[in-house]
Amino acid sequence: MRALPAFGAVLLALLSAVALAGPLLGLDAEAVDLMARYAPPSSEHPLGTDELGRDVLARLLAGGRVSLAVAAATALVAAALGTVIGLVAGAVGGRVDAVLMRLTDGVMALPLLPLLIVLAALDWTKLGVPVEALNSEAFAVGRLVAIIALVGWTTVARLVRAAALSVKARDYVRAAVAVGVGPVRIMRRHILPNVASPLLVATTLSVGNIILVESALSFLGLGVRAPLASWGNMLTGAMDVAVSAPQLALWPGLAIFLTVLAFNLVGDGLQRALDPRG
Repeated sequence: MRALPAFGAVLLALLSAVALAGPLLGLDAEAVDLMARYAPPSSEHPLGTDELGRDVLARLLAGGRVSLAVAAATALVAAALGTVIGLVAGAVGGRVDAVLMRLTDGVMALPLLPLLIVLAALDWTKLGVPVEALNSEAFAVGRLVAIIALVGWTTVARLVRAAALSVKARDYVRAAVAVGVGPVRIMRRHILPNVASPLLVATTLSVGNIILVESALSFLGLGVRAPLASWGNMLTGAMDVAVSAPQLALWPGLAIFLTVLAFNLVGDGLQRALDPRG
């Protein structure tokens, strides 16, 4: 069983390295050549070209950088938000715990995909965002990170709260409270280090799901938008030519599958390794 997490780690490292190598190879993901539309694989275009004559390999690598960046940033933001909420709820308890957990229950009860679609479809110009900013790559990625993280913190919050309640009941924490140690220091010095292991596992396992959510939103035209490439909007572009050019859907679909598989294998391996009962 240990071979599977190792395989996932190697696969993830390989996918990340290949995606990051795109700029070093001098590949232009946005270069259009209408005379070379749907060209088959060749020495110039190893995976062929798409409906605008753009190199599929270049777009696949560029899309990988965007999808992996969105997934990693979203997982970290959601983990940070969930950790703060779960830590405060578990350490403080009482009414604070009740309010924060009811908030968590409310967010978990919301239908995920319809809510994400509504948030992604907001007209940001009416919220005061300049049109120039709307068309920037940084805003596109940041908007997607904020939208997914806004509803993705609940699992981490519940996990951290449960771990905090367990640690809070231990003798050394009770002794610290008895001698007058403040709640902030107790959370920082005693509780947080003890919830780091399950937090790491939960964050790793969430990355694969975030990639699927980002791909779904981009596929629906509500995520990363052209000309910026992502695996999701590459699938969108391939939807109309799935019969005549199935390879345009094959490569981004395969990349999503392998990346989600790799993160899940690594997360499962971390869970087994950090389980004190193992």
